[in-house]
Formats: sequence, C-alpha cells, structure tokens
Amino acid sequence: MQQNATARPKIAVVTRDEEGLSLQDFLAGRLGVTKRAAKAMIDARVVWVNRKLVWMARHPVNPGDKVAFVVTRNTGAKQDKSTEARPHIRVLWQDDDYLAADKPAGILTQGRDSAEELLRTQEGIPALQAVHRLDRETSGVLFFAKHAEALEAAIAMFKTHRVTKIYAAIAAGGVERQASTLSEALDGERAVTHLKRLQSNADASFLSLRIETGRTHQIRRHLAGIRHPIVGDRQYGVKHSDDPRVLSVTRQMLHASELELPHPMLLGQHIKAHAPLPADFRAALKLFGLGKKGGR
Repeated sequence: MQQNATARPKIAVVTRDEEGLSLQDFLAGRLGVTKRAAKAMIDARVVWVNRKLVWMARHPVNPGDKVAFVVTRNTGAKQDKSTEARPHIRVLWQDDDYLAADKPAGILTQGRDSAEELLRTQEGIPALQAVHRLDRETSGVLFFAKHAEALEAAIAMFKTHRVTKIYAAIAAGGVERQASTLSEALDGERAVTHLKRLQSNADASFLSLRIETGRTHQIRRHLAGIRHPIVGDRQYGVKHSDDPRVLSVTRQMLHASELELPHPMLLGQHIKAHAPLPADFRAALKLFGLGKKGGR
C-alpha cells in the first residue's frame, strides 16, 4: 500500500493536436489509463503544469505546456483486492490493554483496509480500536485499545496534557531559529506546537515537533503559517516550485516518532513507544542534503 515517496517525476510536453484537452483527458491519453485513474492522480496532487501544482481535472492544457507527474503503482486499472498483498504492520509495544503500532504512510487509521482493520486480523483482536488518528500520509506511532474499558480510559487521558507526542518533519526552506513555539489558534481553538531544528540548509529543514494539543492538521497548518510547509504536503504546502526535488516527493514528510503517556489502566506505570524513520523519509532527507551529513 505504501508507495515510494521520492519517485522521479516524468514530464510530457503538450502538442498542438492536444490543445484544449482537459488535464484529465491529457493524462489519460498519454498514460493509456482510464479517466478515473487520471483524475485520481490529479486528486492526489502529484501533477504539475509548468511547475505549478494543479488539482483541477478540467484545467485546459495548451501547446508547449510541460506537464510533470509521478506514476505510482496505483496508476492504471484498479487492482483486485483479493490478490493484493496486505501489508504487515509492525507492533512496537503491547500489553493486555493496549497496543502501539508503526502505521505505514498511505493507509487510513480507521475504515476499510485501515491500520485498525489490518491489525484486528493480524493480531487476532476483533475489539481493537484506535485511540487517536494520524493522517493517511503520516507514518509512525499509532495507539490502540484492546477493549472498551481501555478505550474509554485512554480517550480521557488523551484529553489531558499528560500525553507526549513527538513528530519528525522535513519542512521547505531554512528554518532560522533553533527552537520556537507556534501558538496560533486553529479553528478558534488553542493550538500549541513546540519546534526544534535538528538540521537545516537553504532548501529544507529537518525538524522535531512536540504538540500540546491535537487540532486537525495542526503541525501542517502551523508550519505553513510560518512559510515553512512540510515537503510533499499538497494541501498546505508549496504550490509552485522550480526545484525538481519538490515535485519528486509524493507524500507529506511527517512521521509520528514517539508517544509517551501514563498507563491509563495501571497506576504508576508508563507507556513509551518509538517508531524509527521509515525508508522513504530517510530517502527524502538524503535528497535535500540532510540527515547524517549536510546542513547546519
């Protein structure tokens, strides 16, 4: 289910014969796929026209336009779910009440073919339920309750400030300050994100972020608000770029690396889970000259 997040973009130049076609029809014709598959690519925000991100299927193309796109394994005919391999999800920690897992990017927290559904089958726990959520494209630590009483206690715990959630992110541009706190309210609600710069250069920054609150898309919106959006974020991120590396990153570089909290069911005990950076995240760090070498 998870795709390569640093696939090399392909570029197609619109000919005179293709003048006036919609972007959807142009992609369908060039790739030999259905219009539905072409629209899925546009909806996934992996299509750029003249280095500008375009997410309107009806966008007209003109002769000479350069259309850049990333072909993923999901491009083309719909796969047969019965033959598609179901991913194994790594369990990071568990006891009789809870389970912490390393969610891959590209799958939902809950719903059909979600991390919750996959783990119920994989671990043989029909009552398993996610305590919180991660975006489809966000990887990392996800916390589950194994029974109803544990779920209720964990939800109450998550409403307090006693749960530590730390994320890793790659942000566009060089973040100047070594550490800062972002506290802009979101949707009229208090939102607090503590930022620490791990490494940075002129093009991108490797960040560690701790959130006090859990507003919708909090980290993504806070970083976009200071003009350092997460690399690969098609909703809040860069909409125009001359850097081919930006086009090549096909998912947002956000990873839930650590989760720590008092055990909701056992007084005096703590739970701590750590998910190492996935391969696609490490590849993106290398792509931007970050990681073990490079940057400040």
